[in-house]
Amino acid sequence: MRSNRRKFLKTSAASAASFQIVPRHVIGGQGHTPPSETYGAALIGCGGRGPGTYESMVRKLPATLVAACDVQKTRVDGYIKRKNPEAKGYNDFRRLLENPDIDLVAIATPPHWHALISIAAAEAGKDVFCEKPMTRFIAEGRAVVEAFNRYKRVFQIGTNGRFGAYKSRTSRTIHKIMRSGLLKPNPCVHIKKGGLKLNQWSGKPGLKPQIPSEDLDWDLYCGPSPLKPFVTDRVGGTHRNYWDYEGGGLCDMGQHHFDPQQWIYGKDDTSPVNIEAFAPPAHPDVTGMWAWVELTYSDGFTFVMDSAEWGPSYDKKASKQVSLSQLSEEDQQKITAMPDPAPLLSFAEAVKQRKQAGGHPEAAHRAACILHLANIAIRLGRKLQYDPEKEQFVGDDEANRFVNVPMRSPWHL
Repeated sequence: MRSNRRKFLKTSAASAASFQIVPRHVIGGQGHTPPSETYGAALIGCGGRGPGTYESMVRKLPATLVAACDVQKTRVDGYIKRKNPEAKGYNDFRRLLENPDIDLVAIATPPHWHALISIAAAEAGKDVFCEKPMTRFIAEGRAVVEAFNRYKRVFQIGTNGRFGAYKSRTSRTIHKIMRSGLLKPNPCVHIKKGGLKLNQWSGKPGLKPQIPSEDLDWDLYCGPSPLKPFVTDRVGGTHRNYWDYEGGGLCDMGQHHFDPQQWIYGKDDTSPVNIEAFAPPAHPDVTGMWAWVELTYSDGFTFVMDSAEWGPSYDKKASKQVSLSQLSEEDQQKITAMPDPAPLLSFAEAVKQRKQAGGHPEAAHRAACILHLANIAIRLGRKLQYDPEKEQFVGDDEANRFVNVPMRSPWHL
């Protein structure tokens, strides 16, 4: 549909230009982008991070807001009024995705909607820029990866840390060492202390049910998650306090912190195999505090999250970085001779070139898995073993219930 529309516009503009009827900005030229080369863009989720997510998506792209969607009417109406009064507003993302004028979709809903909307957008032929965390549980991420591989669309998660990591020569060297497989076993540990907003996004159980505002479609907001009684804390930024929609401060901030580290240490295609957490018993409905989580990969490399907000700090191992000095002289020469990893494409570059973006689906999924595995260990209160190829916990039915969480009918992966 887009190709036909653009061909028509080009033909019409060229014909009209010969009669000096069509303005210069319609047919393009220096300083002007013709409509045939402009991307139709949409935003799903107009509150909170929504406007910022949209601007991140269209950065360095000639794009026009064609449509916006939100389950709260005042939000979508207000955003369209500010951004482009000619854009069309929707309540249901499925109707928005039927619009053939949309090429790019920014998703800024709470995470319990990320997977289903991303998959539907890929099926509809749209490229997607999605807010972090990528998903609410592990099986969702695998479904997103498969959908974007199948439909050959561009996907980028809304965190740019790995692009900054690539600019560092030291980070590129570590990446080459890790991808070479020459460091065996790997004794290194990366410890991240603080910065995860645990206290800020800890929930309050037992809040008294309220009546939602008339302009909020509460049933559609809950979507694939259980239809619980409405309380104001379940919408807005405090949705992070509920397991139904996200995973506390860890999932809010974790992908920012661990996505670049995952690239540096060459873990974009795998996950930890052993996960251990030190935390108090978790509430089944709301998120809470924890001290630390240790996640170890099959090669021995370990990520550690130290909350610095509750309980004892992590002191089992010292932070130990990867360096050339850990290799033999012969292996050091091999690493030095290796070319640098290919540059990471931004969303705009990927859309234009029809190639994978730097935060492509598999990488984004594996980064989100770090957060999900940590939260599952926190919720169960015991050490876990995980198979990163099967994406299942080893001999642990209770833990595997958190891998593929049932969705409320009629929603399903």
